[in-house]
Parts: sequence; C-alpha cells; structure tokens
Amino acid sequence: MRILLTNDDGVHAPGMAVLERIARSLSDDITIVAPNSERSGAGRSLTLTQPVRLRQLGERRYAVAGTPTDSVMMALALIMKDSPPDLILSGVNRGANLGEDVGYSGTVSAAAEGALAGIRSIALSQIYAKAGAGHNVSFAAAEAWGAKVLQPLIDDASWPERTLYNINFPARAADDVLGIRVVPQGLRDYGQTEIIQRTDPRGFDYYWIKLPGMPHTPAHSSDLEAAADGWVTVTPLHCDMTHHASLRATAELYR
Repeated sequence: MRILLTNDDGVHAPGMAVLERIARSLSDDITIVAPNSERSGAGRSLTLTQPVRLRQLGERRYAVAGTPTDSVMMALALIMKDSPPDLILSGVNRGANLGEDVGYSGTVSAAAEGALAGIRSIALSQIYAKAGAGHNVSFAAAEAWGAKVLQPLIDDASWPERTLYNINFPARAADDVLGIRVVPQGLRDYGQTEIIQRTDPRGFDYYWIKLPGMPHTPAHSSDLEAAADGWVTVTPLHCDMTHHASLRATAELYR
C-alpha cells in the first residue's frame, strides 16, 4: 500500500513525526509532501498568484512553499504522478478539528483534495487541553490509537466515492481513552467573535481573532461531545456540499 502523508502544521511539525510512525506500522511505502511552515486555518486555499516552490528534504520527503491543498496537488500531479498513492493521511494536527472546524481546517482540506482525486483520504487531529498548549501538546492518544482506528477504514471495501474521514483523538492519556465512536459533525453555538486590538512597536495596529463560545448539542450526538467525553471520533465527510433536501423546494421558487 502506497501512502502519502501531508499536514497543515508544516513538514517538521511533531504531529508529522507521529503520523509517519503510524503510517510505517501499516506500510513501508511512504512519501511525505507537506507545507514548509504552518498553514493552519488555510482551508482549501490554493496558491495562484505566485509560484509554488518545492524543496526535497530527503528520500521521498518534500517541503512545499504553499498550502496543504497545494501540497496534495504537487504530490499527485508531479511527485507521485506515475505512482499515485492508495491512501492519503493528513495530520496529525496539533489541536482539534471538530464541528465547523472542518471548513477552516487545512488538515481536513488536504484530505478533501485527495478524496476529490478519487483517493481514499483521512484527516487526523490530536485534541489538547489548554494547560497543554504551546510546545507541550501530547500526541500519546494519537500514537496509541492511530493504527487501531485506521485499519478498519483501510480494510473497508465499500468506501464511498469522494468521501473522506475526519478522526479526532481526545485530550487524554492513551490508557484513558474510552474507545472509538462514529459520530456526525457537530455545530458549536458561538457567541460574538471577539477582535483583540494591539499596537506594534512602530505604532501600527494589528489584530487577533478570538472565537468564544461553547458547544451546545445533545450528549454523544456529535464529534464535539464524544471527543470531550474521551472517545476517538470518526466522522465520514463528503465533498458534495449540495443540500439535497432543499433542491425540490428551491426549484419550486422558479416555476
């Protein structure tokens, strides 16, 4: 099995090292193509107004001066053009990709690009507690549970076309993880977005965007609650954003 690894935290991120160890427990045919620096929150953005630069760091290991989606495109259209991957793994992201995070996430978007290309693709993220932020994020849950949650998906012969899976590992010690739960994407009830203003040493204003609020959905009904309760969450996503239930009613508006 040929596996492509990518992420949005950068090719040198600790989560990439974790992902590589997980992937090598599944296959010895690994290629890494990832951004040269952190691109968190890049979503499905592409680099179209400037050249994309590629640097080879080692055998089958490449850094892309671009977004996660750029990285997957470079891998599929250039680096692995003659030997495409059977599986794309994106992550392990430093931080959760739950609920509406999937729309902003470069980690999930890289997997979505693979799914659009007809390749089985999975995004993986490690949640962390606020007390463990900075350089102290533990990937222990992802390391211990990674292969366990991936193998059944890899073995599934009925994987739907253009579908990807979004996996989140809870912020717990590996032995304290409750197990694996398949759940739908949740939705947070955010309050007013807060814009924090600061002034740099030269007198120019700059801003931080802060998203307040807490999730408000029934217990165990979504990825948000299941992850908070200590489960590894698996959520199938698809690239078709059509709201099919509204098609007929919307068509009636034009009759």
